[in-house]
Amino acid sequence: MAEKPAIVLVHGFWGGAAHWGKVIAELHRRGFGSLHAVENPLTSLADDAERTRKMVKQIDGPVVLVGHSYGGAVITEAGDLPNVTGLVYIAAFAPDAGESPGRISQEKPPAAIENLAPDSDGYLWVKQDKFHESFAQDLSAEEALVMAVTQKAPLASTFGDDVTAPTWRAKPSWYQISTGDRMIHPDNERRMAERMNPRRTIELDASHASPASQPGPVTDLIEEAAGAAA
Repeated sequence: MAEKPAIVLVHGFWGGAAHWGKVIAELHRRGFGSLHAVENPLTSLADDAERTRKMVKQIDGPVVLVGHSYGGAVITEAGDLPNVTGLVYIAAFAPDAGESPGRISQEKPPAAIENLAPDSDGYLWVKQDKFHESFAQDLSAEEALVMAVTQKAPLASTFGDDVTAPTWRAKPSWYQISTGDRMIHPDNERRMAERMNPRRTIELDASHASPASQPGPVTDLIEEAAGAAA
């Protein structure tokens, strides 16, 4: 049996690498030994893509890049390295050339857009008292509270950063849609998935936080992408 490829997990806005915790545990149970989770600064798409590229360059052999939320824009920009064999989008942005997450969101605003609040330093937050209903309505109140308090806010300007050369046009891709997503409109997810012509698209009855609420099916999709890479 071919050795399993490395998995590099890329988080999105309002959370760090730990948002992948349940998926990491599930991948480990399934025999994936080379697991990596990028901690991106969320200061610009260029900064985040470069941080992700640096991690991928440290890995020998094939890599499957997995992006959640804004992390999908990051893997779209950073997936051009030759050892990246597949891209997995988990309730994620998949912009085309000249597109930004902000532009996509403006075209079809998500349900929770009014629950975002900028601060005086230019960072954008999900209001703590609205985090559960906005980001993770299918998690317990306690789990959502921890996410709300530990959220990692992006610079608001990052929303407007355009993708240059979308790697989903050149690399095999997979996509998971969250039908209960209130941070990215589910119809936007469907549109982005359809135009990339992925190997597989799945829909889950899940919030934006599908890596935490549906780690089994999310891991199934990653495992399929890894199998194709191997």
